[in-house]
Amino acid sequence: MHPTPKNGPDEVVTLVVKHLIKKGLDADYEAWLRRIVRIAGERPGHLGVDVVRGKQGGLALFTCVLRYRSTDALEQWLDSPERKDLIAEAAPMLADGDKTEIGGVNEFWFAPQTDDAAKPPRWKQAVVTLFVILPLTLLVPIVWGPILGLHPFLSNYVVATFLVTVTIVVLVVYLLMPAATRLFAPWLEASVKETL
Repeated sequence: MHPTPKNGPDEVVTLVVKHLIKKGLDADYEAWLRRIVRIAGERPGHLGVDVVRGKQGGLALFTCVLRYRSTDALEQWLDSPERKDLIAEAAPMLADGDKTEIGGVNEFWFAPQTDDAAKPPRWKQAVVTLFVILPLTLLVPIVWGPILGLHPFLSNYVVATFLVTVTIVVLVVYLLMPAATRLFAPWLEASVKETL
C-alpha cells in the first residue's frame, strides 16, 4: 500500500522509489532498472525520471525520482499490473523491499540520500536555489524581449511577467534544479555531516 499524496489532481507530483540491492546483484538490478524506466516512461502523464546511485550499509542504494503530470497518472502507474509484475520480478534482488513515497515536485530537491541522513540546512538550500534562479531572472527577460515587442498584447506588463515567470518555473522544476542538486550534492551532504 502506498501513501496517499497531499497534492491536488492537477499538480505535478513525484514518486520517490528507494531500492537497497543485495550484494552481488547490482548488475542484474541495473538491467531490470533500465527496463522499468523505459516502460514507465511510456505511460501517460510521465514527465521524466532521475536515478541517484548511493551506498547504505555497504550495499548499493538506488533512489529513483519519477515525475508525473498528476496524482491520477502516478496512481495509475503504481496500481498497474505491469508495475506489480516488474516489482515482483525485482523482489529477490531487494534487501529491504520496494520503498515508495509520493510528494510534491520540489520536495526531492534537497531530500537526503539515505533514511538516516538529515536534510541540508535551509541556508544552503537557499544558496543553491539563488544560484539557479538569479541567472534566469537576468537572462529570460532578455531572451523574451524581442518576442514581447512584436505585439502590444505581449508587451502588456501582466502578460509579459506571466510568460517570463512560466519560463523560469519550467526551467527550474524540470531541468536546472535537479541538475544543480546533483552538482552541489557533495557540498550539501558535507553540510549535513557537519550538523550531525
